[in-house]
Amino acid sequence: MANTLKVIDMVTKEALRIAHEKATFIGSVDRQYDESFKDNGRGKNGATLRVREPNQYTRTQGTRVIDVQDQAESTQTITVATQDHVAMRFNSTELIQSVNNGAAFDDLSKNYIEPAMASLISGVESDFLAFCTKAVSNVAGTAGTAITTLAVPGAARAKLNQNLAPKDKRCIQMDSVTMGSIVNGVSGYFNPSNAIGDQYKEGLIARTSMADYYENERVWTMVNGSDVTGSTDAAALVTDGGTTIDMHTLLPVATQVVGQVFTVAGVYDCHPETKAAYPHLKQFTITAIGATTTTISPATILSGAKRNVGSSTGAAIATTAFNAQVITFVGAASTSYVQSLMYHPEAFQFVTADLPLMDGADKCVRKTQDGISLRVWMDGDIRNDELLMRIDILYGMAALRAPWACRMIGSANA
Repeated sequence: MANTLKVIDMVTKEALRIAHEKATFIGSVDRQYDESFKDNGRGKNGATLRVREPNQYTRTQGTRVIDVQDQAESTQTITVATQDHVAMRFNSTELIQSVNNGAAFDDLSKNYIEPAMASLISGVESDFLAFCTKAVSNVAGTAGTAITTLAVPGAARAKLNQNLAPKDKRCIQMDSVTMGSIVNGVSGYFNPSNAIGDQYKEGLIARTSMADYYENERVWTMVNGSDVTGSTDAAALVTDGGTTIDMHTLLPVATQVVGQVFTVAGVYDCHPETKAAYPHLKQFTITAIGATTTTISPATILSGAKRNVGSSTGAAIATTAFNAQVITFVGAASTSYVQSLMYHPEAFQFVTADLPLMDGADKCVRKTQDGISLRVWMDGDIRNDELLMRIDILYGMAALRAPWACRMIGSANA
């Protein structure tokens, strides 16, 4: 029993080490461990966490008379309810040898734990990266034009600046083809980083243009729908603070795709605090598709401290400004584009929680490292003299500050 428990403990630590190394994207964002699940695997508030959003205010100008503003507090939720696992089996000889022999445990890790954890983390990270990218409405670059210089990352950086994202710790996730093009085009800016030290992350290339560049083949690819030309309906049904828009008459819902980005003619982006108009139209991403209406992000906030759209002069606009307006999508119809991503770590949240130690499972261990909680559970197969082992993770994901990120689009996929 003691040897088996020692093996489980060693495997759990090794699994966490590998997860930390291979989680290229997860390791660079806001990772949180939800202590409300601690010990019994059940959250105090069920499987949902509520996160308070920052308050925003408007400036009172030209008077000493106080204008007290009510708090307009709002919250977002993170559901921690996705459980993924990977399972494997060992014979008893392999396990016992690995307890007392470092080389044997290295072989155990190389042959079993490392490929198992690579598969688990790759799947979780791929899902998380796709989720986050679809939630981001900011896009820099020209669809169909390869990214070969720092111009597109610079434009993405400007988008983050315009949305008041902190200027430290920014990162870029980029596929190897795009990375090869940009490194070849501006090789002088990509020197090996000597600042990573013990914090080595798989895929880190260099730091330049105010961001750490990571090479990651799991970046999401957007495939546009079969129709990208149209306009909003005569009654677009937009509301102040709402997240839906009607454009189904000239752009059937069957041709729309979650994650597509579009602009509405005459609806401009604005500074989050001063409300001065930016020179570009506001970008929206499709998050869900209904029978006749489309759910979008961000919400169309037309008034108050959180107003995020306006006219070309910065003036507030009415809901009717969205009616019968030309819709322009990013990219061509039925075409796929790899979506590289620049972001501040706090744009996205990855939350893990403790899974319960099952009753009667005396060979079950949980450990947490760097905001990632894993459970390793072993049990015996008396017929084949084997131990079955599974490694589980319980997690949730969110994009609470999606404006602090920007997609980068380049050449269409062949």
